Amino acid sequence: MPSLTRGRRPARKSDDERRAEFEQRVLRAVEDLLADGTPYTEIAVQKIAATAEVARSTFYRYFPDKSRLLIRMAELATSDLFAAAERWWSAEHTDREVGVRNAMSAMIAGFRRHRYLLLALSELASYDRDVGAYWRGRVAGFVELVRHRLEADRAAGRVAPELDPAATALVLAAMVERSISTAFAVRTGISDAELARTLGRSIWLVVYGDAPAGPA
Repeated sequence: MPSLTRGRRPARKSDDERRAEFEQRVLRAVEDLLADGTPYTEIAVQKIAATAEVARSTFYRYFPDKSRLLIRMAELATSDLFAAAERWWSAEHTDREVGVRNAMSAMIAGFRRHRYLLLALSELASYDRDVGAYWRGRVAGFVELVRHRLEADRAAGRVAPELDPAATALVLAAMVERSISTAFAVRTGISDAELARTLGRSIWLVVYGDAPAGPA
């Protein structure tokens, strides 16, 4: 007869759960190693595996090279960062600058949490083919979201008819990306709150600053 006092065995973790835990350990290890100023290209796989306390064989099973590693780490680090902006562009814009300022605050907070990794991503994207292709594709997807929203707003008469959705979407995405990256790459003396307020105001004025007057 089975013992009534014997504890139940904990449920075995699924492959997805084990992978998620593994990736989070590697993400923390990479960010810890980058935090001391070591360039990403100079961090050896052996060092990453040792810091994450994983076997090199396990590491290579998930990440065949450091480019793929950086891409996956960037996917994890930017998921919330992009989601904040995407939610605002998909929502009703009835609160003037408040909503976009809050979205910028969330993006900046996400960048601050993962700043070392995202600065490394920005650097490698300029010369690593795979990393560059990933990042350009990610930004391009966001630009398309903004373009579609601006097209809908123009069709509904919510923005000036002269506004070009494609060009405006590209300019706004580049402005936000470069502004946040520059603010974290050098000491500007600008607070996160002020950066969010200024970006939010800039976006609002570009999109709605010359919008047609509403009904009296």
